[in-house]
Amino acid sequence: MTSIVVQTGCMVSITAVQGDITTQSVDAIVNAANRAMRGGGGVDGAIHRAGGPAILRDCIARFPDGLATGDAGWTTAGELPARWVIHTVGPNYAAGQRDRTLLESCYRRSLEVADELGAMSVAFPLISAGIYGWPKQDAIAVAVDTIRNATTQVDGVLIVSFDSDTHTQVRAAVAR
Repeated sequence: MTSIVVQTGCMVSITAVQGDITTQSVDAIVNAANRAMRGGGGVDGAIHRAGGPAILRDCIARFPDGLATGDAGWTTAGELPARWVIHTVGPNYAAGQRDRTLLESCYRRSLEVADELGAMSVAFPLISAGIYGWPKQDAIAVAVDTIRNATTQVDGVLIVSFDSDTHTQVRAAVAR
């Protein structure tokens, strides 16, 4: 695993990490969820599989009507090494949801939820950059810029990329 750490002006350090988000030892792991909040594919499926059925039970109890695009909420992390999972619903670019402010809101709202929980360390995937089709370079820019400019009590953020190409691009954006 390779990483680069950059301390930002708001005291949040951003670290680019290549690896599996479900294995990160942080207070909260962010899940790129779907609106139904019942599990799915990609990062969502991986988090639900690794965390076990407690996450789905908590999603059903806490979000009976799902969650709006751009919003965030939390559940237990089940069997994950984190304490919480912060679920956020990114815009589906492939389906025509191309309002960049919704993607920015995912990062902002997730950090607000982290603050409410007292989480000091958070691991993010690139929200909407997988099956939802958000252009990767813009997804990276939104993630880094929004986290860097957030007002939060969180002091450490990981941006976790599964593949080396994406990790290289995130590292470069974090270093800028």
